[in-house]
Amino acid sequence: MPPLIVAQSIAKRFAGRTLFAGVSVSVEDGERLALIGPNGAGKSTLLKIFAGQEAIDEGELSFRRGLRAAYIAQTDAFPAGATARDALIASLLEPNAAPHLHDAHEVELEADLALDLAGLADRAESPCESLSGGQRKRLSIARALARKPDLLLLDEPTNHLDIEGVDWLESTLARAESGVVIVTHDRAFLERGAERIVELAQAYPDGCFSVRGGYDEFLRRKNEFLEAQQRQMQALSMQVREDLRWLSRGAKARRTKSKSRIHASYERMDELAELRSRNAPEQAAQIDFSATERQTQKLLVGRGLSKSFDGRTLFANLDVALSPGLILGLIGPNGAGKSTLIRLITGEEQSDPPTEAMLKEEASRARLLPHGAPALGTIRRAEKLRIVHFSQRRTELDPNLTLGETLAPDDAVIYRGQSLHVATWAQMFLFGKDRLRTPIKALSGGEQARVHIARLMLEPADILILDEPTNDLDLASLEVLEESLEDFPGAVLLVTHDRAMLDRLANRVLALDGKGGARYFADYQQWKDVAGIEAEAAAKAARAAQRPKSALREATAPAPARTRLSYKEQRELDGMERAIEEAEAAATAAERDLSDPGTLADHRRMAEASRRLADAQAHAASLYARWEALEARRAGG
Repeated sequence: MPPLIVAQSIAKRFAGRTLFAGVSVSVEDGERLALIGPNGAGKSTLLKIFAGQEAIDEGELSFRRGLRAAYIAQTDAFPAGATARDALIASLLEPNAAPHLHDAHEVELEADLALDLAGLADRAESPCESLSGGQRKRLSIARALARKPDLLLLDEPTNHLDIEGVDWLESTLARAESGVVIVTHDRAFLERGAERIVELAQAYPDGCFSVRGGYDEFLRRKNEFLEAQQRQMQALSMQVREDLRWLSRGAKARRTKSKSRIHASYERMDELAELRSRNAPEQAAQIDFSATERQTQKLLVGRGLSKSFDGRTLFANLDVALSPGLILGLIGPNGAGKSTLIRLITGEEQSDPPTEAMLKEEASRARLLPHGAPALGTIRRAEKLRIVHFSQRRTELDPNLTLGETLAPDDAVIYRGQSLHVATWAQMFLFGKDRLRTPIKALSGGEQARVHIARLMLEPADILILDEPTNDLDLASLEVLEESLEDFPGAVLLVTHDRAMLDRLANRVLALDGKGGARYFADYQQWKDVAGIEAEAAAKAARAAQRPKSALREATAPAPARTRLSYKEQRELDGMERAIEEAEAAATAAERDLSDPGTLADHRRMAEASRRLADAQAHAASLYARWEALEARRAGG
């Protein structure tokens, strides 16, 4: 099959500025290609060119005859007032949208299948406006896939997805029959979900660098390329020095010199200048958060925090403690209560009052509580505690102000005791002096994120709360952000769907399940392991529940005289109930330890208790799975 798209030496310019030039890339049938590059390199523009929404300024661009492409923008749009199901049906009924569907019944069936794919079957009749950002993104992707396109084009689709949603996206695209071109900065997805990575950057002679493989392979090949460029630059530099010595021997001697050699010398000088320009160090925003000099170990302690809305419990009887050196990753599905918990911590909202059951339990263990422990449903903050909050909505930025007015209203800022002019401060975040009069609303998402970070860096903090800070940042800026958070001496509360960032930074994870439950884990990997075990156990339980009643009766009936279980297996089965009770008792003990204020004030003790809890829960889940397997074997005897 011929390629879906072939671009040869294409260029694109905006307002006299060259986004990219000389770019040659093809998209093969069925491949998953990821586009990466620094902010402003033209990734989204190239995606729009592939979608037919932008024209090229130079080069050649060809599409396979009859190519059907579906483009998913960063912002999801649906018909006004439409329900999720209505939006899908309307999309499928557009001219030439779904030639594989032949009548209204097939259209409705395909819409229902798309709702199932998106995990929104129970929200089919909900207005699109009422869906969360992650649900809207899932709906957009399912809507595009329902059309059975040859090519799926996605622009930063992970920005509004939670971790579960990013995993869903990864598995959904892996099963898709269409080709995929995706703009993303999600390093975990780049490693596992991409078959080829293309980076747009002016550092490359042809404007881009293509590597077949995941992100680790891309980084290896990129480093090899850059090292080769350095060697070439060093060799060329030596040649140019020789040329300059030769050319400087005097006007009389120059008359005897070969014109061709003189011409070659100047060509080498031009080549060296171009190499130096391309190989300049990759720029990234200079992110370095300021901390107070507070020595307090208990920055914030909350006990028995609960919150419900419209009869739905987000979390209940939750204990939270933040201390210096703690990087707490807060994860959970969209709508689980992450933003609500942040508002409780910042004081924007108050916890629901404790229930009678909570008060009764409190009374039974009153002697075990340390002196001065906060009352249930309250948060105790250190005196004059300073919290700096990065909001994913960026509502603090006035879209009508200019960049200069936003960064420094008085033309200068004080950073770490030093006065910096606004132009110098802007340069630290990759904004040239010519951009200072640009309105905030004209900046890209990545540029607005850098402005937001710049403003927050001026505020010394005891606690940093970062709500989806990776959205729209390029990979170079992500690395700098992570290094800054690693060095920050205070406490960090980190909400992110970036699995690589959580894996690198979080030394504690609080997982909200969206059903009122909350659990602590030692790190992201432990949460992932336990979640995998529990998902497998739940799937087995669901399969068991779907058996015919006769099969269930046989599985629970006394073992027949002839059994396939060995003596050892029968003994194991006989003791299984007691083993499960012991595992659940160990989990309960770990949960009790986690709620102890002394544990809450020490993140090391919290990590150990959460590790014991997760181990016990995983052990109980594996015992349940083993019990089912033994019962199934016995029933087959």
